[in-house]
Amino acid sequence: MTNKFKIINDPVHGFISIPHEILFDVIEHPYFQRLRRISQTGLLNLIFPGATHTRFHHALGAMHLMFTALETLRLKGVEISKEEEKSAMLAILLHDVGHGPFSHALENMLMDDWHHEKLSLLLMNKMNEEFNGELSMAIEMFQGKYNRKFFNQLISSQLDVDRLDYLKRDSFYTGVSEGNVNTQRIISMMNVSDDELVIDAKGIYSIENFLTARMFMYWQVYYHKTSALAEYLLVKILGRAKFLVSQGKQLPASENLAYFLYKNEFQKATEEDIQRFTELDDNDVIQAIKFWTKNEDVVLSYLCNCVIQRKFPKTLISSKPFEGEFIDDKIAKTNLFFGEGIGLELVDQISRNLLPYNEEDQPIYLLQKNGEKITLDHSENQILSSFINQLNTKYILSFPREI
Repeated sequence: MTNKFKIINDPVHGFISIPHEILFDVIEHPYFQRLRRISQTGLLNLIFPGATHTRFHHALGAMHLMFTALETLRLKGVEISKEEEKSAMLAILLHDVGHGPFSHALENMLMDDWHHEKLSLLLMNKMNEEFNGELSMAIEMFQGKYNRKFFNQLISSQLDVDRLDYLKRDSFYTGVSEGNVNTQRIISMMNVSDDELVIDAKGIYSIENFLTARMFMYWQVYYHKTSALAEYLLVKILGRAKFLVSQGKQLPASENLAYFLYKNEFQKATEEDIQRFTELDDNDVIQAIKFWTKNEDVVLSYLCNCVIQRKFPKTLISSKPFEGEFIDDKIAKTNLFFGEGIGLELVDQISRNLLPYNEEDQPIYLLQKNGEKITLDHSENQILSSFINQLNTKYILSFPREI
């Protein structure tokens, strides 16, 4: 019998304990161990060198915050059974198990619009069979089908433990202190009313601080113009590779990556699709990009060298779309330098938009002293909420440095 009640040392939250045996068994599972080889923030370490942490880190941190949140709710008189606690911890532990290599950038490329949440659910169901149904309640919570709504809100809402962990973790590893949220304070303000997750009214400023920290992290880190470009380059590289393969070109790649490059039908995931997917990680993609830096296709080798040598194209950022003439000029100059037709492949306008707080979709509720619930945007004490419910879009133009 191995000791399954281990303690893990996490640089962000300190010691994380594993209070249920099944949690340890799930962490040991190959599907979960794969997350050690999937970066949490893609190519972000090319911009913030410290951002080398993985999805494995993040899932454990989110599980720890879930445990803390449930303890807090119990202290406030919310009845939570051991079975519910275990299931909520399992659900958050596995919420990202379906992430592929460089997740968001590539999930649409590899398997026609197979969203990671869909894949996570699929893998959870497969694991549930292996664990004789022990994950059934966790899967209900993950899908929002469990009869007590606050469990699903802790897993996925505008104020869930997933966001609390990744903001604090990404802020820690990138060194961008604006994103550092006070997770303990926010969790200590959580409460439940009518089986819904609410925040004690006196916690309003912690919540506003969390929402603005998230906004700063998006514009300063995730949507930083070079971060946005790096992610976009990955999508373009795989798109180009898939195109060349469809034209009959041979491209060197690991067996599992080649499988997805050459396959085009993904209406329903087959057993082989799933098996291959769970063996794929960041290393397959980086290895392929290294191979392709020497490819005879000008576009593919150019894009791959951008990533491997960190010689990114030039970028301009603007709050309005770039003028058509300006873009056409960049395309013409690129054609002159690289050859006819290349400009369209190497000049791109990317846009990124962010709505820091959506008052329509799952608003955050404040619980007042008299037991009434009001939404965040209706609180008299709000300072910033009226500013953070507006959609903001930035445009990024990228073109080769050579022109």
